[in-house]
Amino acid sequence: MSHQPERTDKNCLNCGATVQGRYCHICGQENIVPKQSFLGLTKHFVYDIFHFDGKFFETLRLLFFKPGTVSKEYVKGRRMRYLDHIRMYLFTSAIFFLVFFSIESMENVTDLDGHEVLSKAERLDLAMEVSDKVAQNPGDTLAQLQMKLLMDSTYVIGLAPPRDTITSHSLVHHDGMPYKMIARKDTALTPFRTEAKGWFAQTLQTKWNKFEEKYKDDLDEGYIDFLEGLLHKLPYLLFLSLPFFAGILKLLNWRHKETFFSDHAVFTLHHYIISFILILFYFGFDALKNTTGWRIFGTLGGLIFVLWPLYLLIGMKRFYGQPWRTTLGKFLLVNLLGLLTLGLLLLVFILFSIIQL
Repeated sequence: MSHQPERTDKNCLNCGATVQGRYCHICGQENIVPKQSFLGLTKHFVYDIFHFDGKFFETLRLLFFKPGTVSKEYVKGRRMRYLDHIRMYLFTSAIFFLVFFSIESMENVTDLDGHEVLSKAERLDLAMEVSDKVAQNPGDTLAQLQMKLLMDSTYVIGLAPPRDTITSHSLVHHDGMPYKMIARKDTALTPFRTEAKGWFAQTLQTKWNKFEEKYKDDLDEGYIDFLEGLLHKLPYLLFLSLPFFAGILKLLNWRHKETFFSDHAVFTLHHYIISFILILFYFGFDALKNTTGWRIFGTLGGLIFVLWPLYLLIGMKRFYGQPWRTTLGKFLLVNLLGLLTLGLLLLVFILFSIIQL
């Protein structure tokens, strides 16, 4: 409700209907003086912010401490005190993915015995250093082998601190520090080195040839670009999974004739909202653990993964009002079918990303 004075005329400025009271019964517009001062605009802005916050935090409080209550209240028609589930989903998902993409950079890949895979620039720097070593001592076969591996894009290269810097003969020196170089054949390339058979395999072969032609000797960067592109499709994947999750709930509760698909969708949206918030808490605890080194934050982060399924279990119990044994059985089925659905959707998104190469 605005703090602007009400108009003396009773014709709605929006639709022309005769207004009885402060709001038009046809279109809902408030019958107030259209001219507004800067102070009035400021007051209206502040009011809207706190009105949103009030509903947001009240909804959030019940989502945390009484799972399933907001969904149950909403489908019963008691909605004014709660923030609309779609608006809340859009708000929390926007915050979640803003934080997620700010911390989940693919620049440093750590899948080589727990050590970071060298980036393009780091690999080039190391190759130049090894090349100088070969130039100074052409008979150094170990350095020649290291150079060959560095220049072969079918290998991923990482550096590990050596256990014994005195007796080890396979060290490389990078930025003045000794490291043991780790090289591993990239098995992801193997399927594409064989002759493709069938329409689907030939399509993948064609896409791979274009991928190789685009990135040439810098396939690591290509992998990073592909994975980052896939990660940026994650919001669409989760959004697309919403009706599937609601459909699973509908399927498992088909005897509840009074519960419509839209009711299951409301419960699903609230579950996704609390999931986003819990994962944000995990990110926060993980950052605090890395900053302070305190184990308590690691414990709190681990607790999140206990609370996450617990919220869903309690929410299902409260929303559907079934016995604990029935609820637990359906809870297990929901998780199993939900994981299978996400896996299939992820596979579709991966194939779609490959086709887009």
